[in-house]
Amino acid sequence: MSEAALSLDGIVRTFAQAGSDLHVLRGAAVDIAPGETVALVGPSGAGKSTLLHIAGLLERPDGGEVRIGGEACSGLSDDRRTALRRTAIGFIYQFHHLLPEFTALENVVVPQMIGGKSKADARKRASELLDMVGLAERESHRPAKLSGGEQQRVAIARALANAPKVLIADEPTGNLDQETAERVFELLMHLTRETGVSSLVATHNPELAARMDRILTLKNGRLEAF
Repeated sequence: MSEAALSLDGIVRTFAQAGSDLHVLRGAAVDIAPGETVALVGPSGAGKSTLLHIAGLLERPDGGEVRIGGEACSGLSDDRRTALRRTAIGFIYQFHHLLPEFTALENVVVPQMIGGKSKADARKRASELLDMVGLAERESHRPAKLSGGEQQRVAIARALANAPKVLIADEPTGNLDQETAERVFELLMHLTRETGVSSLVATHNPELAARMDRILTLKNGRLEAF
Protein backbone atom coordinates (compact mmCIF):
# COMPACT_ATOMS: atom_id res chain seq x y z
CA MET A 1 0.00 0.00 0.00
CA SER A 2 1.42 3.40 -0.97
CA GLU A 3 2.24 5.98 1.68
CA ALA A 4 -0.44 8.56 2.43
CA ALA A 5 0.01 11.91 0.69
CA LEU A 6 -1.54 13.61 3.72
CA SER A 7 -1.88 12.11 7.18
CA LEU A 8 -3.50 13.74 10.20
CA ASP A 9 -2.99 11.78 13.40
CA GLY A 10 -4.82 12.78 16.59
CA ILE A 11 -4.97 16.50 15.80
CA VAL A 12 -5.91 18.64 18.81
CA ARG A 13 -6.58 22.40 18.71
CA THR A 14 -7.89 24.43 21.63
CA PHE A 15 -8.59 28.16 21.86
CA ALA A 16 -8.95 30.25 25.00
CA GLN A 17 -12.31 32.02 24.90
CA ALA A 18 -13.89 34.22 27.57
CA GLY A 19 -12.02 32.58 30.39
CA SER A 20 -12.62 29.01 29.26
CA ASP A 21 -11.19 26.61 26.67
CA LEU A 22 -12.88 26.00 23.34
CA HIS A 23 -11.94 22.52 22.14
CA VAL A 24 -12.26 22.79 18.35
CA LEU A 25 -10.35 19.64 17.36
CA ARG A 26 -10.27 16.63 19.69
CA GLY A 27 -8.12 14.04 17.96
CA ALA A 28 -9.08 14.46 14.29
CA ALA A 29 -7.43 11.82 12.14
CA VAL A 30 -7.38 10.81 8.46
CA ASP A 31 -5.05 9.33 5.88
CA ILE A 32 -5.52 10.53 2.29
CA ALA A 33 -4.02 8.35 -0.41
CA PRO A 34 -2.15 9.71 -3.44
CA GLY A 35 -4.70 10.90 -6.00
CA GLU A 36 -7.66 10.60 -3.60
CA THR A 37 -10.28 13.34 -3.33
CA VAL A 38 -11.88 13.79 0.09
CA ALA A 39 -14.78 16.11 0.94
CA LEU A 40 -14.82 17.76 4.35
CA VAL A 41 -18.30 18.70 5.56
CA GLY A 42 -19.83 19.96 8.77
CA PRO A 43 -21.78 22.93 10.12
CA SER A 44 -20.33 26.42 10.21
CA GLY A 45 -18.15 26.81 13.29
CA ALA A 46 -17.30 23.11 13.48
CA GLY A 47 -13.62 23.82 12.84
CA LYS A 48 -13.23 22.95 9.15
CA SER A 49 -11.08 25.98 8.34
CA THR A 50 -8.93 25.35 11.42
CA LEU A 51 -8.40 21.76 10.30
CA LEU A 52 -7.47 22.91 6.79
CA HIS A 53 -5.04 25.49 8.16
CA ILE A 54 -3.32 22.78 10.22
CA ALA A 55 -3.28 20.33 7.29
CA GLY A 56 -1.78 23.06 5.10
CA LEU A 57 0.91 23.88 7.72
CA LEU A 58 -0.48 27.39 8.25
CA GLU A 59 -1.09 26.64 11.94
CA ARG A 60 0.53 24.24 14.37
CA PRO A 61 -1.74 21.86 16.30
CA ASP A 62 -1.70 21.72 20.08
CA GLY A 63 -1.33 17.96 19.81
CA GLY A 64 -1.05 15.24 17.18
CA GLU A 65 0.95 15.03 13.99
CA VAL A 66 0.67 16.17 10.38
CA ARG A 67 2.58 14.23 7.73
CA ILE A 68 3.04 15.33 4.13
CA GLY A 69 4.28 12.48 1.94
CA GLY A 70 5.38 10.69 5.11
CA GLU A 71 7.35 13.63 6.54
CA ALA A 72 6.33 14.57 10.09
CA CYS A 73 5.74 18.31 10.16
CA SER A 74 4.75 19.43 13.65
CA GLY A 75 8.32 19.71 14.91
CA LEU A 76 9.81 21.23 11.78
CA SER A 77 11.33 24.70 11.70
CA ASP A 78 9.28 27.55 10.27
CA ASP A 79 11.61 27.68 7.25
CA ARG A 80 11.08 24.01 6.44
CA ARG A 81 7.31 24.32 6.88
CA THR A 82 7.31 27.31 4.54
CA ALA A 83 9.32 25.35 1.97
CA LEU A 84 6.80 22.48 2.15
CA ARG A 85 3.88 24.89 1.69
CA ARG A 86 5.56 26.24 -1.45
CA THR A 87 6.40 22.92 -3.06
CA ALA A 88 4.17 20.19 -1.64
CA ILE A 89 0.86 21.93 -0.90
CA GLY A 90 -1.50 23.90 -3.12
CA PHE A 91 -4.23 26.16 -1.73
CA ILE A 92 -7.59 27.26 -3.17
CA TYR A 93 -9.88 29.52 -1.18
CA GLN A 94 -13.47 30.69 -1.51
CA PHE A 95 -12.12 34.03 -2.74
CA HIS A 96 -9.45 33.70 -5.41
CA HIS A 97 -6.85 36.08 -3.83
CA LEU A 98 -5.21 36.81 -7.18
CA LEU A 99 -2.69 39.65 -7.32
CA PRO A 100 -4.69 42.41 -9.04
CA GLU A 101 -1.72 44.16 -10.66
CA PHE A 102 -0.53 40.97 -12.39
CA THR A 103 -1.95 39.16 -15.41
CA ALA A 104 -3.42 35.67 -15.19
CA LEU A 105 -0.14 34.27 -16.51
CA GLU A 106 1.94 36.23 -14.02
CA ASN A 107 -0.26 35.08 -11.13
CA VAL A 108 0.66 31.49 -12.00
CA VAL A 109 4.32 32.36 -12.63
CA VAL A 110 4.96 34.05 -9.27
CA PRO A 111 4.65 31.00 -6.95
CA GLN A 112 6.92 29.01 -9.23
CA MET A 113 9.65 31.67 -9.17
CA ILE A 114 9.34 31.92 -5.38
CA GLY A 115 9.88 28.15 -5.39
CA GLY A 116 13.12 28.57 -7.37
CA LYS A 117 12.04 27.92 -10.95
CA SER A 118 13.49 30.06 -13.74
CA LYS A 119 11.24 32.70 -15.28
CA ALA A 120 11.26 30.95 -18.65
CA ASP A 121 10.30 27.57 -17.18
CA ALA A 122 7.68 29.17 -14.93
CA ARG A 123 6.08 31.00 -17.86
CA LYS A 124 6.01 27.79 -19.91
CA ARG A 125 4.27 25.80 -17.16
CA ALA A 126 1.91 28.68 -16.39
CA SER A 127 0.87 28.84 -20.03
CA GLU A 128 0.30 25.08 -20.11
CA LEU A 129 -1.82 25.19 -16.94
CA LEU A 130 -3.93 28.10 -18.16
CA ASP A 131 -4.53 26.17 -21.37
CA MET A 132 -5.63 23.18 -19.26
CA VAL A 133 -8.19 25.35 -17.43
CA GLY A 134 -9.46 26.83 -20.71
CA LEU A 135 -7.90 30.27 -20.37
CA ALA A 136 -5.19 30.21 -23.03
CA GLU A 137 -6.68 33.27 -24.70
CA ARG A 138 -7.04 35.15 -21.41
CA GLU A 139 -3.54 34.78 -19.97
CA SER A 140 -2.66 38.45 -20.59
CA HIS A 141 -5.76 39.71 -18.76
CA ARG A 142 -5.62 41.08 -15.22
CA PRO A 143 -8.13 39.73 -12.67
CA ALA A 144 -10.45 42.73 -13.00
CA LYS A 145 -11.01 41.79 -16.65
CA LEU A 146 -11.94 38.19 -15.80
CA SER A 147 -15.28 36.78 -14.61
CA GLY A 148 -15.59 35.20 -11.16
CA GLY A 149 -15.39 31.71 -12.66
CA GLU A 150 -12.35 32.64 -14.74
CA GLN A 151 -10.59 34.09 -11.71
CA GLN A 152 -11.20 30.89 -9.77
CA ARG A 153 -9.84 28.85 -12.68
CA VAL A 154 -6.66 30.95 -12.53
CA ALA A 155 -6.54 30.22 -8.79
CA ILE A 156 -6.75 26.47 -9.53
CA ALA A 157 -3.90 26.77 -12.06
CA ARG A 158 -1.85 28.69 -9.49
CA ALA A 159 -2.49 26.03 -6.82
CA LEU A 160 -1.18 23.34 -9.17
CA ALA A 161 1.78 25.39 -10.43
CA ASN A 162 4.44 23.73 -8.27
CA ALA A 163 3.05 20.19 -8.79
CA PRO A 164 2.00 19.74 -5.13
CA LYS A 165 1.36 16.41 -3.43
CA VAL A 166 -1.69 17.81 -1.64
CA LEU A 167 -4.37 20.32 -2.59
CA ILE A 168 -6.22 22.09 0.25
CA ALA A 169 -9.46 23.80 -0.84
CA ASP A 170 -11.78 25.82 1.42
CA GLU A 171 -15.20 26.31 -0.21
CA PRO A 172 -13.61 26.71 -3.67
CA THR A 173 -16.98 27.30 -5.37
CA GLY A 174 -18.68 29.16 -2.53
CA ASN A 175 -18.61 32.58 -4.24
CA LEU A 176 -19.91 31.35 -7.60
CA ASP A 177 -23.38 30.93 -9.02
CA GLN A 178 -24.63 27.35 -9.36
CA GLU A 179 -23.83 26.92 -13.04
CA THR A 180 -20.34 28.41 -12.76
CA ALA A 181 -19.69 26.47 -9.55
CA GLU A 182 -20.55 23.25 -11.39
CA ARG A 183 -18.11 24.00 -14.20
CA VAL A 184 -15.32 25.00 -11.82
CA PHE A 185 -15.86 21.91 -9.66
CA GLU A 186 -15.80 19.60 -12.69
CA LEU A 187 -12.55 21.21 -13.79
CA LEU A 188 -11.04 20.86 -10.33
CA MET A 189 -11.92 17.16 -10.11
CA HIS A 190 -10.65 16.53 -13.65
CA LEU A 191 -7.33 18.21 -12.98
CA THR A 192 -6.75 16.56 -9.61
CA ARG A 193 -7.33 13.13 -11.12
CA GLU A 194 -5.22 13.93 -14.18
CA THR A 195 -2.28 15.20 -12.15
CA GLY A 196 -2.57 12.65 -9.33
CA VAL A 197 -2.67 15.28 -6.58
CA SER A 198 -4.55 14.39 -3.39
CA SER A 199 -7.21 16.85 -2.31
CA LEU A 200 -9.03 17.77 0.90
CA VAL A 201 -11.97 20.00 0.00
CA ALA A 202 -14.26 21.73 2.50
CA THR A 203 -17.71 22.33 1.05
CA HIS A 204 -21.28 23.03 2.13
CA ASN A 205 -22.59 21.62 -1.14
CA PRO A 206 -23.72 18.00 -0.56
CA GLU A 207 -24.08 17.28 -4.29
CA LEU A 208 -20.47 18.24 -4.97
CA ALA A 209 -19.25 16.36 -1.89
CA ALA A 210 -21.02 13.19 -3.06
CA ARG A 211 -18.94 13.15 -6.25
CA MET A 212 -15.63 12.91 -4.43
CA ASP A 213 -14.01 9.64 -3.41
CA ARG A 214 -14.92 10.01 0.27
CA ILE A 215 -16.90 12.30 2.56
CA LEU A 216 -15.72 13.08 6.08
CA THR A 217 -17.83 14.97 8.61
CA LEU A 218 -16.15 17.09 11.26
CA LYS A 219 -18.26 16.49 14.34
CA ASN A 220 -17.40 17.16 17.98
CA GLY A 221 -13.80 17.79 16.98
CA ARG A 222 -13.32 14.44 15.23
CA LEU A 223 -13.57 13.23 11.65
CA GLU A 224 -16.25 10.66 10.93
CA ALA A 225 -17.04 8.80 7.70
CA PHE A 226 -20.26 10.12 6.20
